[in-house]
Amino acid sequence: MKMLRVPLLMIGLLLCAQGFAATEQQNKMTTCNADATAKSLKGDERKTFMSTCLKAAPAANDAKALTPQQEKMKTCNATAATQALKGDARKAFMSDCLKKK
Repeated sequence: MKMLRVPLLMIGLLLCAQGFAATEQQNKMTTCNADATAKSLKGDERKTFMSTCLKAAPAANDAKALTPQQEKMKTCNATAATQALKGDARKAFMSDCLKKK
């Protein structure tokens, strides 16, 4: 029975440690709250600001950067769309476009 205590204690500590990491929403809440405080907002004005701030999309620098392959796919897809390619012609174009460097 004593042999079981140590592994269970370790598992419990690991599970607890994961709960302390701040989520993206918590980070956003902290940032919005700090902005509202810096602007000295009170009452309904603060509520409106917080609501708008929390609903806002992340800034461009917060967004995840696309990988080179994703960038290439995006470019090839846009080109295929402007050429109005469909079906087999689109597949052939995309294949050739993605193979190019």
